[in-house]
Amino acid sequence: MKKLLAATASVALIAGAASAEDIKIGVVLGFTGPLESITPAMGAAAELAMKEVTDSGKLLGGSTVTSVRGDSTCVDAAAATAAAERVVTTDKVSAIMGADCSGVTGAILSNVAVPNGIVMVSPSATSPALSTAEDNGLFFRTAPSDARQGEVVTDILKEKGIGSIAISYTNNDYGKGLAESIQRNFEAAGGTVTISAAHEDGKADYSAEVGALASAGGDVLVVAGYVDQGGSGVVRAAIDTGAFSTFYFPDGMVGQKLNENFGAELNGSYGAYPGTDSQGAAMFKDLAGAAGIDGTSAFAPESYDAAALIMLAMAAAGSSNSADFSGKIMDLANAPGEKIYPGELAKALDLIAAGTEIDYEGASAVELVGPGESKGNYQEILFADGVYSTVNYR
Repeated sequence: MKKLLAATASVALIAGAASAEDIKIGVVLGFTGPLESITPAMGAAAELAMKEVTDSGKLLGGSTVTSVRGDSTCVDAAAATAAAERVVTTDKVSAIMGADCSGVTGAILSNVAVPNGIVMVSPSATSPALSTAEDNGLFFRTAPSDARQGEVVTDILKEKGIGSIAISYTNNDYGKGLAESIQRNFEAAGGTVTISAAHEDGKADYSAEVGALASAGGDVLVVAGYVDQGGSGVVRAAIDTGAFSTFYFPDGMVGQKLNENFGAELNGSYGAYPGTDSQGAAMFKDLAGAAGIDGTSAFAPESYDAAALIMLAMAAAGSSNSADFSGKIMDLANAPGEKIYPGELAKALDLIAAGTEIDYEGASAVELVGPGESKGNYQEILFADGVYSTVNYR
């Protein structure tokens, strides 16, 4: 049962009486580092939602929403914590859209968000460990946990008749959690994992790592890494040595950079990353395209949704204070209520002000479960003619 507008009249009065303010939302992503080719579209998508709400003039008495960017680096917990501390204590943001990679997200959550009582909504942190993190009800994610991704990887591999795999994973929270999930699910389905070995990012040569993977063997090499870092290094070494010819790519490896780095060398390889063929996904693609943003880029839809949920929760609470609106996010993201899609944030604000329940579907068919994370939709990709394209949805 939704609790969003239990006191409809009072909420409408609060929203109507709110004084206009310049609300700031932190956009903390790895603008440098191993996902730097993906994060520009993520940041721009979140800011697209902020502009939509600002232009409507319908949030908290005509308040504007401003983005304050911080660089999480994706991998440096100290740098990420410092960036988040700055946007919270100096720039006085009301919430954080981010972070991106799981390790830095956990660091920001425990060191900055919880101590300062700031809501965080991550569009891409997928470590299963975040499901049980102490968050005081402040942390949400529009991306699914890798507990779900492990199931999807296994389904795709088994449908293709793959009996054995080798796994190379980036040596951090994301890589470890994903590798464990893949191995657990694949073995439970009767498959064999010949080896699951970590690789470090930032190396110039991955021949030793690939040598160990090749010795173990496997029908497919699963690379649970980052497309702008060691993941691509492992793939390059594997191709150059002839160790593997077919690869599976989880979410951190899927991006335009994969096409640029390898092209036709990856023909026949495949993978998956969060995505849906929903009505909202098509609407977001058009909305983003009109703004010069690639609406199909990994985690861009989830970033738009993360920012949108933050602002709609503010409207529902009649306040830009995290302590007031954190309890509204789960309600807004789930049924019942009138469905809201990309480009309809002004409509959503009108409905909230009128005391009407909404069910925010957004760009990624948002449905939050458990501790406030996406239930999980994935789009399956296949490499052919030197580029990957979506061939299925799960």
